[in-house]
Amino acid sequence: MEKNRNNRKLRVCVATCNRADYSKLAPIMFGIKTEPEFFELDVVVLGSHLIDDYGNTYRMIEQDDFDINTRLHTIVRGEDEAAMVESVGLALVKLPDVLNRLKPDIMIVHGDRFDALALATSAALMNIRILHIEGGEVSGTIDDSIRHAITKLAHYHVCCTRSAEQHLISMCEDHDRILLAGCPSYDKLLSAKNKDYMSIIRMWLGDDVKCKDYIVALQHPVTTDIKHSIKMFELTLDALISFNKRTLVLFPNIDAGSKEMVRVMRKKGIEHHPNFRAVKHVPFDQFIQLVAHAGCMIGNSSCGVREVGAFGTPVINLGTRQIGRETGENVLHVRDADTQDKILQALHLQFGKQYPCSKIYGDGNAVPRILKFLKSIDLQEPLQKKFCFPPVKENISQDIDHILETLSALAIDLGGTNLRIAIVSMKGEIVKKYTQFNPKTYEERINLILQMCVEAAAEAVKLNCRILGVGIGGGIIHQHELIHGSSFCAAELGHLVVSLDGPDCSCGSHGCIEAYASGMALQREAKKLHDEDLLLVEGMSVPKDEAVGALHLIQAAKLGNAKAQSILRTAGTALGLGVVNILHTMNPSLVILSGVLASHYIHIVKDVIRHQALSSVQDVDVVVSDLVDPALLGAASMVLDYTTRRIH
Repeated sequence: MEKNRNNRKLRVCVATCNRADYSKLAPIMFGIKTEPEFFELDVVVLGSHLIDDYGNTYRMIEQDDFDINTRLHTIVRGEDEAAMVESVGLALVKLPDVLNRLKPDIMIVHGDRFDALALATSAALMNIRILHIEGGEVSGTIDDSIRHAITKLAHYHVCCTRSAEQHLISMCEDHDRILLAGCPSYDKLLSAKNKDYMSIIRMWLGDDVKCKDYIVALQHPVTTDIKHSIKMFELTLDALISFNKRTLVLFPNIDAGSKEMVRVMRKKGIEHHPNFRAVKHVPFDQFIQLVAHAGCMIGNSSCGVREVGAFGTPVINLGTRQIGRETGENVLHVRDADTQDKILQALHLQFGKQYPCSKIYGDGNAVPRILKFLKSIDLQEPLQKKFCFPPVKENISQDIDHILETLSALAIDLGGTNLRIAIVSMKGEIVKKYTQFNPKTYEERINLILQMCVEAAAEAVKLNCRILGVGIGGGIIHQHELIHGSSFCAAELGHLVVSLDGPDCSCGSHGCIEAYASGMALQREAKKLHDEDLLLVEGMSVPKDEAVGALHLIQAAKLGNAKAQSILRTAGTALGLGVVNILHTMNPSLVILSGVLASHYIHIVKDVIRHQALSSVQDVDVVVSDLVDPALLGAASMVLDYTTRRIH
């Protein structure tokens, strides 16, 4: 015979708040009741169980032959956000007296409802151990926050899926106090389908309804977007009316927005429509039979994406309320349920199908595992729970050298005339800048870059700057982060090819943007014109000891030199075509041109976008950076963003 680790019965308090959590808690309660030598059960009923508008569902607990030790009226009516908060407060006021009287060893709390948060908070503050059922799951609304808050308060966890178990471990919960049991409701689901179901179908939907020829609809408000969820419910009802199948509609839960949803039902005459049966509550045993033999289930209840998969019944999951749930292939998501037609199309796709039965959430043996887990709890262990935080790197902030040290990057700007390197701090300040004339050959440039980097790094030590890396190049920012690429070479935008027979590029290819529009490219073209005596115009001169560069070409264009203007227009067009390619590939919301040439290119680039880009991307904003030394700051940001994101 199994033994309890304690020398007395374990006094277990099960608190249930609504019809949904009772369906998960009831199998555990039945299991506890069958082993009176190990357990003593106290049942506390609160929340919507005790409200007539929601079916007075406490009666099903009595019908299951459980003694209800305490009934707590904790719901403040109003069905809005304030009422939910007030209901939590009222429960917190009433629960201490109950817990003082019952003195349980452990309280079992289910799920993610606001009532459950009040239960867990009260028990934790009164030093009562908490066993949380269904922690670690992800749905998609405020329920996530509540569920994870209860996880942090709970001492023990029963989860339903491997992913939920991993989530709990990631949340620093002690692995030894986590049980992967499966969902308790599956213990009943997987043994329920062979019962006499036609009498249940006829009782709720009428004598003329056939198996697989009706719909079950269950939709709740989304408390973080009440207005949209009410509109979505209205569209759902319109689609169901058009679909013209017998439909069982269950009233929504008591969350904020439910009153408005009921008004929508009544406005559309659902309670009197010949195709609809609107009910406040269906006993769980009968509800199982109804969804198991339905042609489809529609709505946003967790039941649709969790329990119904056990039967392979088609499900249409509307909106974001269950967006993060693990689901079987029987679930069709309509995340943006913003039109009646979209919902109607989903009904046509799903209705009447039969999918393979899914056991993602359980194998029918959860309760025996949970009872064994309860027996293993040692009441002599310290009550204070411990969190299993991952190892943290040694804190270096107490070292004065590190406190005074400035995290920095070396930035390189390879211009047409000059090669510039700068030490740039985390705050975007240029600590020191180095400038040299750009050599003519590739080998000379590389050698000079290496030499200047070594000199700058040595200087950085004297300036107490810790160099984290060296940055070169442009950048693409996605969701507030730089894209680095698999080999840290993403966004080599200058080497996008815009012409198959264009000029040679320093990269070894030809026709690149850089071969047309870089400072070095313009310097090359300026030198050609100057050698042919076609650069200088009236009002312009170049000293003999000064190298011809891009700025001379720009000056000549401004003074009316047609050939210089043509070269700049070609360069700007090449840049514009490259930008168009980026727009078609990435669809960014903003393009920033930087450097001394940016202001000369921007109008040409915009004109190319207007004539060459798809209409869907033509509204992009194209601006000139107003930063001082944007090329250096951009190059540095690639290093600083990448390295500090991983250090901290």
